Amino acid sequence: MKNFIKTAINSILIIGVLYFIFFSIMPHNVNENESLSNFSTERAVKIIETISKKPHFIGSQNHEVVADYLQAELQKLGLETTLQSGFSMSDWGNLTFSTNIIAKINGSDPKNSNQKALLLLSHYDSAPHSYSHGASDDASGLATILEGLRAFLHNKTPHKNDIIILFTDAEEIGLNGAALFVTKHHWAKNIGLAINFEARGTAGPSFMLVETNAGNASLIKGFVAANPKFPAANSLMYSIYKMLPNDTDLTVFREQGKIQGFNLAYIDDHFNYHTRQDNIAHLDKNSITHNGSYFMPMLKYFSNAKLNLLNSKDDFVYFNIPFAFINYPFQWIYPMWIIAFILFIGLIFIGISKHVLKPTDIAKGFIPFFISVASCGLVCFLLWKSLLMLYPEYNDILHGFTYNGHDYIMAFVLISCAICFYVYEKLTLKTETFNIFIAPLFIWIVINLFLSIWLKGAAFLIIPVFFGLFLLGIYIFTNQTNWFLNFIFSLPALLILVPFVYLFPVGLGLKILFGSCILVALIFTLLIPVFNLFTHKRIWAFVLLLFAVGFLMKAHFNSEFVNGKAKPNSLLYVYDADKNIALWATYDTKLDSWTMNRLGDKPQVAKPEQNLQSKYNSKFTYTSLAPLIDIKKPVIQFLKDSIGGSKRFLKIKIIPLRPVNRYDIFGNPEMSIKTFYANGEKKIAPKSSKFKTSGNKILSYYVINNMPLEMDFVMDAAKNLDMQLMESSYDLMANQMLKVLPRQDWMMPKPFVLTDAIVLKQNIVPQDSRIINDSISN
Repeated sequence: MKNFIKTAINSILIIGVLYFIFFSIMPHNVNENESLSNFSTERAVKIIETISKKPHFIGSQNHEVVADYLQAELQKLGLETTLQSGFSMSDWGNLTFSTNIIAKINGSDPKNSNQKALLLLSHYDSAPHSYSHGASDDASGLATILEGLRAFLHNKTPHKNDIIILFTDAEEIGLNGAALFVTKHHWAKNIGLAINFEARGTAGPSFMLVETNAGNASLIKGFVAANPKFPAANSLMYSIYKMLPNDTDLTVFREQGKIQGFNLAYIDDHFNYHTRQDNIAHLDKNSITHNGSYFMPMLKYFSNAKLNLLNSKDDFVYFNIPFAFINYPFQWIYPMWIIAFILFIGLIFIGISKHVLKPTDIAKGFIPFFISVASCGLVCFLLWKSLLMLYPEYNDILHGFTYNGHDYIMAFVLISCAICFYVYEKLTLKTETFNIFIAPLFIWIVINLFLSIWLKGAAFLIIPVFFGLFLLGIYIFTNQTNWFLNFIFSLPALLILVPFVYLFPVGLGLKILFGSCILVALIFTLLIPVFNLFTHKRIWAFVLLLFAVGFLMKAHFNSEFVNGKAKPNSLLYVYDADKNIALWATYDTKLDSWTMNRLGDKPQVAKPEQNLQSKYNSKFTYTSLAPLIDIKKPVIQFLKDSIGGSKRFLKIKIIPLRPVNRYDIFGNPEMSIKTFYANGEKKIAPKSSKFKTSGNKILSYYVINNMPLEMDFVMDAAKNLDMQLMESSYDLMANQMLKVLPRQDWMMPKPFVLTDAIVLKQNIVPQDSRIINDSISN
């Protein structure tokens, strides 16, 4: 009976701690304060609502409307705004003409020429192609800065440093506005720190990431001194972030301008990112409140800090737990690991010599450990693969996180816990608790050795191990165990490790769920002193499994696409001007009624030929013949074509004869292009004289006001010119000759790929001069 009571209390305490971990990570009381002295979430939301009424991607009519609105809002704050316009080509090979909106608040110490300026940064374009309203990405960042500045100026907050406000253009297509500012604006040289507000979803806590080329020590110290109330950050997240194909404007500032800074972004409800559903209706107001809770203290502190002293060679490990932000130098990593290892070996030796620990039972403890960890990983991996077979439409959600993804996380966590309870019930019935506890402690110490070498940002994961060692030491020296003490010393494992069970699939996609399941098993084994006191573990396993089935059923009932949780689909009309053939094409793996209306019931599997790829390397999946319509081909002029030695010098101008939005230029890598300029621009910070392409893609040019594309480059004279143009216009749905039906309300344009477009393919070859002149005159 006593064990039952202890088990019940432990269960309630663990559930309470888990709830507290996730509830306390961000504010949950939307700031409706009408006082002009404070940041108001409601005022910020009104700004977001105005900006995100319509899609405002670069080149769209509403893009200019948003730009005008932002200038007016800055002017309401009494700030003089300037515009910076021009072409830039990012290192992604994306070219466009962008316009940045800039303002400046002069500091109170103008005589100090050594002082650096603080930059407040967000972008004002929305994602193209998918008709995103950009409420979170990035109207939320713009609103955070505007509302925060309003309160800052209203309070006449003293500040020594200049404050530069930069609303960049063309972030979504290649960070072009940031590149334009960093490489061509004279203010860029005087910036000491940038604070960038972003979003990769429409809900959840806003996480802080440090962007720096060298050490982060000074930035972390400054962040701690600013003292935001709800810090959500850890050095492991940034270590993983650097490995992913995700960039923000701050990346350009760090790489090209050597300007470090803070990225702040919320990432939950990732399925809405870059979609039509990134609108005010799906926005979590608590996320805006969280942004404000960062902005106000950080602006107050860093507008007075000595920003020229923020560079550092030292790095800090850092992480948050509820109401605390913990950090320490990288120099502590190896000593901490060595101390943990020595403690472990010493306690084992003392425990065996006192006959408190038994070598045979210690060895037996490795069996349930490895079985539970391996079983959780394998079962969850196979289960997710099975679910993708049962629901193939999930593959069309390129984000990798489904609308019912949170239900799957809960189900997989419960399944993992059930496996662990069952395994430890079957294999440790007659083994003393702390003998079995040795195996997870040893493996965690080994894991931390690898982390301390290859992933130093995760080195704080040694801290739960220390508390486990302390618990082991208490048992060895007293030969007694206390259930409440076991729970208290297990808290660090819950507080530090459990959030990653949620963060991994939310941030990296549900394909990583098996990793979360392995982590659940690893956490479970660190809590053996708590869980081994649970009576009737098989019953617990059965109950947890029932709850898991419940969440799987809930996920099933929520697997249908509906308005607000729409199915992403894609359709393009692709005309090959050289072959005079037109095709319907899609990126979808599972066709629906809308795509089949054009592709038919039995479309052809797309040939593995050159096509427009996306961030996730998506390619055409199906095609079918389409009717030919009249499409005006662009004019291709060879302004220069000469040979000097082993080099061929070319200047090619492409003039659109219909309203277009994008040019993609492909070429055979064997041409060996050595220098390449587009509209007078080259890639920012080229690392070699040879022009590097991404596969066969040479350039993506996002066209503004039908401005022509002019390419000036040098290639190997011994090679043939082998280049192809794909000219795209975002007007498929409006084309009267093709008459594509509108989507139903449970569908939406697929993000991250070019869709709803008319594409013209054409080889780039010299044309007859009479044809060129006739085309231009007509």
